[in-house]
Amino acid sequence: MTCKHIRFEFSDGVAVITLNRPDQLNAFSGTMGEELGKAYERCDVDDGVRAVVLTGAGRAFCAGADMREGASTFERRDESSFSAAAVHPPAWEVRKPVIAALNGHAIGIGLTLALQCDIRIMAREGKYGIVQVRRGVMPDAYSHWTLPRIVGISRAADLLLTGRTFRGDEAAELGLASRVLPAEQVLPAALEIARDIAVNTAPLSVALTKRLLWESSALTHTEVGRRETELHHHLMGKADAIEGVMAYLERRAPHWKLSVKRDWPDD
Repeated sequence: MTCKHIRFEFSDGVAVITLNRPDQLNAFSGTMGEELGKAYERCDVDDGVRAVVLTGAGRAFCAGADMREGASTFERRDESSFSAAAVHPPAWEVRKPVIAALNGHAIGIGLTLALQCDIRIMAREGKYGIVQVRRGVMPDAYSHWTLPRIVGISRAADLLLTGRTFRGDEAAELGLASRVLPAEQVLPAALEIARDIAVNTAPLSVALTKRLLWESSALTHTEVGRRETELHHHLMGKADAIEGVMAYLERRAPHWKLSVKRDWPDD
């Protein structure tokens, strides 16, 4: 991919998307949002991609909106062209695990984008906050939906309504971070998780599990049970259900056959 504000790399089943404006602490731009959406679309449909790592170049993950235009930063946009979603599709719609490696500060949309990911590894030294209410606008990128799912409504209210900032250890206490590490260890840890997924997990099984996990909060326990049963019927008896057992019994690496793109359920 030829990009201006992100970098896309792919190796051994793992796609690494790097927000790439280090001189501006990876401040978010419209171009960055468009390029990130295209990268997510590629990862979703490419069966070679088994896991995705999202990180930032330099010493920050993303310092928030690019405010170099000063007073016109948040000027009114044409209603037909503006969306607070910022990126389409969001990370949770990518049918591969998306791991956010927050190697440094993540402020405003920098953090709300990371909330869309499945797993977050965060730097202990990083400064974090959903600060939009302190800039005269409001939280974005579906954060009124993602954040309460992650930390609960009381903690979400604390972060969204105050716009306060906090460090990595508090991110762990709040439940925002799957793991908190020194900054230099964040990306290696995320890559280790991604490579483990790429080798040891069945791609269609992971994709269906991710989709149901994100949908589950809108379903009753009865509906979740029904969906789990339907999806088991879709997987059982097929090549990967056989290969997963035999690879385990034979103590060898699995060779998965099912395709997320080709074998996705019709409904």
